Formats: sequence, C-alpha cells, structure tokens
Amino acid sequence: MTKRPALTLKKVAEIIGVSNATVSNAFNRPDQLSKKKREEILKSCIELGYHGPNQAARSLRKGTSDIVALILPDSLNYMVSDPVASQFMQGVTDILEQNNINILLFSGRSPSINKIVDFVDGFICYGAPRNSELVAQLEKTTKKVVTIDFNIANRASINIDNEQAAAEITNHITQSDDNIFAVLGLRLIPSEQVCRVYDNELLDSQSSISHRRLDGYTKALTEQGITLTNELIWNVPESNIKLAAIAAREALTTEPRPNVLLCMSDMIALSTLREAQALGLRVPEDVKIVGFDGIDESQRSSPTLTTVHQNSVLKGQRAAQLFLDGSIVEEILAYTVQQGNSC
Repeated sequence: MTKRPALTLKKVAEIIGVSNATVSNAFNRPDQLSKKKREEILKSCIELGYHGPNQAARSLRKGTSDIVALILPDSLNYMVSDPVASQFMQGVTDILEQNNINILLFSGRSPSINKIVDFVDGFICYGAPRNSELVAQLEKTTKKVVTIDFNIANRASINIDNEQAAAEITNHITQSDDNIFAVLGLRLIPSEQVCRVYDNELLDSQSSISHRRLDGYTKALTEQGITLTNELIWNVPESNIKLAAIAAREALTTEPRPNVLLCMSDMIALSTLREAQALGLRVPEDVKIVGFDGIDESQRSSPTLTTVHQNSVLKGQRAAQLFLDGSIVEEILAYTVQQGNSC
C-alpha cells in the first residue's frame, strides 16, 4: 500500500483557495481572522486530514519547544509510584503549567539524552540518574540544566543539607549505653539485592544523597563514641515496602538485635515499623525507628514516625522557577526534624 504524502501548509492553502498566511493564522494567530473565517478554514483542514503546521519545524524557527525534559533517577514505573517523587513532580508542574510549558518524563536508566535533546528546551534532573553516563551528557549539553539532590558544575541546583539532617535526627535519639544502631540504606552499593554492605564499594559516593545521609549518621555516632560497622548497614535497592521488609526483618532478627534503626526513607521506615510489630516488638520501647522525607503517611502511622521533613513540592517549584529564570545558583532549602512517637 502506497503511503499518502503528508500535507503541507502550502498545499492545504492551495486546495482551500486561501493564502499560506491565512491558514497559518487559523492555527497560530486566531485574532487575525474573523471567528467565522477561522472556523471555515479549520473545518476544511479537518476534512483534508491536516492538523496544523509542523511543530518540530516551528520549534526550530522559534528556537524553543516549550517542553522541558524531567529526568527521573530510576525507571518511570518505579518513580511515578514513589510518594516523594510524586510531590516533587507536582511542584514542577505547578510552575511550568502556569507558563504553558509541557513536561517530558525521561527515565534515568535510559542510555542517552541524544534522542530528545533537540526537542526540549532543557532538563530538570531529579537525583543522580541510575545511568551515570547521562550526567556526563548533561555536563556537555548547551541546553539549560537544573539538578536536584546533586550538583553539576556551572549548573543551577536545589538541595537540602542531607548530611546535616541525618546527623541531626541521629542526635535526636536519646543516648543510652544499650543502644545498638543499624542503618537501612537506599542504593548504597551497586547491587539489586537486599544485603548488608560489608566491604562492598559504595555506589556513586560523591553524588548520592544516600551517602550524604550515611555520612551524617556516621558523623553523629562517632561524636557519641559509637562505631557504625558495615555489618549493621543494609542496602535496599529501591524505596519500596517489599524490599524494605526483607531488610527490616533481617535486621530485627540479628543477634544482638539493633534497637535503633536509621532508615533513609519514610517508605523504608514505615515498612520497618510494620515488621517490628509483626515480630511482637514494641515501638519505641523495644526498638526505635526514624525515617527521612516527611511524607503524609508518616504522620498517619501508629505510632507516628519521627522523620526529617523536606518540602518536596517546594523543591519542585523552586527547580522549575530556576529553570525559567536561567539563574545558575545553588539553593539549599530548609528541613525540619518532625517528632513522632517512634523514638
């Protein structure tokens, strides 16, 4: 079957019997035509199967596409189900939609940004991508880039002080001689398995917020005279309930059993809370649990969760605003330690 050639604006104008400018105005500048004339032209275009000027060509002429690529650190399937990422995306869309700018979601597991770089005005990158090669490509692109929770030289960024926040919540726990600390970490080593860190090489230790949080825990404990060994640090490859439950149950059945669990996300902490209760442990009497992020569910749990609260909606709004402004600055947003009953 022979493929029908695409209709051009010039050809459509010829068929309808009007000028090229008249057809163009019907789609792009309706104020230049009477309502009746515009409706007649659009009706004729629909009958011909013509849906308007080529947007890619229009973008090239204009120099902008009004599309921003939002690069998520992991697979789209995983990220859109993550409550913290969802709050961040809400903040981004709040600002961009007000400015008639669309968002293209892009997976951090993708091999390259090359397929989309010519069709977007720039990139908002939420967390260091799983594929580290994307970072190198973002460093080289001439398009605008805003990073969140990690930095690229000479690019705008939005962060909180993850190390200080982790240290602060660790110090928030009442010191006791019988405290045994364990960490349920998030993507600490290059493994897709729930496991202890042991002597494995840390993953992306310079750019990972998980490692900044681990540094904060370690710093606070060292100042208390406590050594956190790698045998009591678990790697959870994704912040989800099922994987966190595996790590939590292993930690809670270790001898001697840790009685303070520092969790790198609220999802991990909430899963740990459920596992502790399933094992008949009282929280916080038998085991203290703290989280990180401050999602809404952390204050609906029983007991409520002690956690670091960061405003992810605001983080998304500021990232979008920095993109629009073109400012190359690093913003450090505030956080709070949210007191619950879990410690």
